[in-house]
Amino acid sequence: MRTRRGTRRLRGWGGVGAMGAACALTGALVLALPPQQSGGRTGSGGSGVTVAAPARADADDCNDQSLRPSDKDGPTIDAIQNREVKKLIVGVDQNSYRWGYRDPNKKGGELEGFDIDLAREIAEEIFGDRDAIVFRAIPTNQRIPAIKSGQVDMVVRTMTVNCERLKDVDFSTGYFETGQQVLAPKKSDDITGYNASLKGKKVCSAAGSIALEELEKEDFGADISTTVPNQLDCLVRLQLGEVDAVVTDSALAAGQAAQDPTVELKGEEPFTTEHYGVAMKKGSDDLVRRVNKVLDDYREDKKNGWRKSYDKWLKGGLGKVSGPPDPEYRD
Repeated sequence: MRTRRGTRRLRGWGGVGAMGAACALTGALVLALPPQQSGGRTGSGGSGVTVAAPARADADDCNDQSLRPSDKDGPTIDAIQNREVKKLIVGVDQNSYRWGYRDPNKKGGELEGFDIDLAREIAEEIFGDRDAIVFRAIPTNQRIPAIKSGQVDMVVRTMTVNCERLKDVDFSTGYFETGQQVLAPKKSDDITGYNASLKGKKVCSAAGSIALEELEKEDFGADISTTVPNQLDCLVRLQLGEVDAVVTDSALAAGQAAQDPTVELKGEEPFTTEHYGVAMKKGSDDLVRRVNKVLDDYREDKKNGWRKSYDKWLKGGLGKVSGPPDPEYRD
């Protein structure tokens, strides 16, 4: 297992409010988000709530390495720019609070969040227009199939880079660091984290997720048979009392704990270290290099780049961090 890097304790995630429990278990799940607050943070993530902050990547880890950035066009970018619809098609989430979601408290219901900001940066690089983009909401277990089938040009959806996924898709350099953690009701004092306290408990995870892969490696005696297409469906099952706990990315779970004050992250810190990356079709080297150029510029732009987006969407919950992951390149 990889070492942990740069963890920071959650200090509340914006205005905390109740989440609607009567949600349908579908990919089109709509969140009842907390109303916007003006200034400051309210509420608390509960004891043991931690998330991993961006940190340096390990040079010898294939999870953290990608192609060197370039602003040159190539066959993949040419095909995107010359098709009839002059827009970048991006697979995203529409239900992950602060990452990719629709805020019902705002008119228009446009997608917004940290991942959405990054997707718009890439669209501006390729088409010169941040609005030259089509968002396609896809469930967790359809991220790789959507890329391989050509339904989307890329996925910007809190997607962890790992060596197994690199067999099917190509990734940019990492743009955020996180890790897996257990989410459970605050009243469940007998669940203390990713350990033997899960014995006999029903644990939910998303199909095709790192969480499920990790659960299948361990033998805590937990019932891990409950899997769902979309990670947020696990939270609904937890709210309905159909499962005892959820395993998912701590950065996502922190937002869910903010939406529903009856749940919290268990354990002192994530038990894995992972980087989110932009996923693209295998062999689309020119597009990967162009996205890495965007990420390089995004990291350096102190006024309108990564830092501005982080401060707007995530700082209230994850606290102050030193910055995004440093890139590592393989050639």
